[in-house]
Amino acid sequence: MRRSRITAYVTSLLLAVGVALTGAATAQASQTAAATGYVALGDSYSSGVGTGSYISSSGDCKRSTKAYPYLWAAANSPSSFSFTACSGARTGDVLANQLTPLNSSTGLVSISIGGNDAGFADVMTTCVLQSDSGCLSRIATAKAYVDSTLPGQLDSVYSAISAKAPAAHVVVIGYPRFYKIGATCVGLSDTKRAAINGAADYLNSALAKRAADHGFTFGDVRTTFTGHEICSGASWLNSLNWLNIGESYHPTASGQSGGYLPVFSSVA
Repeated sequence: MRRSRITAYVTSLLLAVGVALTGAATAQASQTAAATGYVALGDSYSSGVGTGSYISSSGDCKRSTKAYPYLWAAANSPSSFSFTACSGARTGDVLANQLTPLNSSTGLVSISIGGNDAGFADVMTTCVLQSDSGCLSRIATAKAYVDSTLPGQLDSVYSAISAKAPAAHVVVIGYPRFYKIGATCVGLSDTKRAAINGAADYLNSALAKRAADHGFTFGDVRTTFTGHEICSGASWLNSLNWLNIGESYHPTASGQSGGYLPVFSSVA
């Protein structure tokens, strides 16, 4: 009799746990299924700087209709689309200004962030204006920042995204290598070009690691930009433009549609 009671108790307990787990799984599945809105966060590589066709209401954020988030939304018709990526954004700017559209109905988030925190603009300025050794020194400083400080900043942003949009599939988009090495090309030395490419790889590795630790997907655009770097003869990146410095070293419209969009589409 005692064994029967124990068996009955255990059976009831297991059934209760099963119902609870099934209910939780069903609730989570329902939440995920209901979450269909898309929010595009990040910096100038997501806002579309360098492509033109800027949305007038976006002001200095320079959000473009030729940027990959806009192109993806136009092709896939999410239930809602919020485009808050902004030129010059750092991790702190994302936290302060870009997360408002996120909610339980957000099913997809894209973000490119970290390049400005690591000093992208200053690195390029130094490498253009100074010697090889000056360029390499500035890149070493940027790499040290990527090691010591950037991971914590990324964690803050990624955790905030998860808290505000718990059902969202989050795609962290990386940065391309800028230069084709060994090609005949006026401008920076191959030493500088190789070091800049190496810095992009270093940053991408850090972004991929933090994304994975948060359960996010990393979108690596280096593959699609291969053969389309500056000095390739078929570049999808704007080279140095003294008349419009802000668009220098940013993807062209072809870089957004041919480099960023396919990568994002494949993992979205």
